[in-house]
Amino acid sequence: MSTKANLIIDQGSTFSTDLTLRDDNGDPLNLIGFSANSQIRKWYTSTNPSATFTTSIDIDNAIITLTLTANQTSNLVSGRYVYDVEISAGTEVSRIVEGIVTVTPQVTR
Repeated sequence: MSTKANLIIDQGSTFSTDLTLRDDNGDPLNLIGFSANSQIRKWYTSTNPSATFTTSIDIDNAIITLTLTANQTSNLVSGRYVYDVEISAGTEVSRIVEGIVTVTPQVTR
C-alpha cells in the first residue's frame, strides 16, 4: 500500500523533493537494483502525462529525488493534478507514494 503525500509546485520554478524510504524498524530500505518512475496527470484516466519527473535514487540513504525544471513547471497549467511514484526491479513494481499536485500560478514572466 502506498503512502499519501500531496505536493505544491510553483509554476515557472524549479521543483525538487526528496522521498526517504524506511522499513518498519526505521532502517533505510534496500534499493539496490531498483529504478524509480513518476508522472503527473490531470486525471487518473488521462492518456498522456502532463509532466514526467526526473528521478534519482541515493541507494546509501534510501532517498528518491523527484525533479522538474522551470521549463517543465511553466508548461503546467495552474490547478489540481494527480501523481504517483513507482519503484521497480525486474518485473517487480511497487507504487510507494501517490497524491495530489497543486500547481500555483506564476505571476512574474
